[in-house]
Amino acid sequence: MDGFLLIDKEKGISSNQLVQKVKKTLSLKKVGHLGTLDPMATGLMILAINRATKFSNYFLESDKSYDASVQLGYSTDTDDAMGNIISSSDIILDEKNINESLASFVGRSMQVAPFFSALKYKGKPLYKYAREGEFISKPPREINIFSIKDIKCNLNKCSFIIHCSKGTYIRSIARDLGDKLNCGGHLSALRRLSQGSFNIENAMTIENIELNKLITIEKAFSELSEIKLNFNQTKVFMNGGKIQEINFKDDIYKIYDSSEKFIGLGLISNSVLALKRLV
Repeated sequence: MDGFLLIDKEKGISSNQLVQKVKKTLSLKKVGHLGTLDPMATGLMILAINRATKFSNYFLESDKSYDASVQLGYSTDTDDAMGNIISSSDIILDEKNINESLASFVGRSMQVAPFFSALKYKGKPLYKYAREGEFISKPPREINIFSIKDIKCNLNKCSFIIHCSKGTYIRSIARDLGDKLNCGGHLSALRRLSQGSFNIENAMTIENIELNKLITIEKAFSELSEIKLNFNQTKVFMNGGKIQEINFKDDIYKIYDSSEKFIGLGLISNSVLALKRLV
């Protein structure tokens, strides 16, 4: 049983609790995840099962999309609804200004992560420092917001669908939107809709996991091109050797042995095929 499960995480459970629950329920040896969600967030979490955990890093660079809701007029110490209110404003916001401010986030920019985040300082997560009253700010990181659409506003609340690069904190978007509008703001709800080619529409609740919906490692890389090796090439490849004169463009490929069995991933560079990961 090696592959990936798409789970629709419920609100109130941590990512680690979800992993441990699935591991125990299905009596699995190894379970990992391809990106966390905060306890207050819901939606798509991708779990890697057994040997698939070796391939998790290939999905960590994936872009993501979310359905986000922001409460304007109140700032919290966590930048979401789980925190304590640290400032408020009774300003009446104009829908046009909200839309224009949201549009300004589209494109590349530098973002400061929330104080309550899993980013580490001296080997310790920032949220642990914050819980102890020490608020440490990490240097801004470049993010890319590909689109913000389906914007809906009702008084000082707004919701939207955001498509963004890896490493983007939607809590920071909510915080910075409040700053742009000079009223403060925090994330009131968040639901992950997609990650790379994986979509919430194909996810299961933790109570209704069906193992026949396990996505095989091979299928998870369906977007990659294939290379089929002959018998001798297969022996070299599986022993970590390099294969010369493979006339394909530089990229990562799905590799198949001489009997057309999927055996792992390989990287071509300057017409030389090297092993990246075996199943």
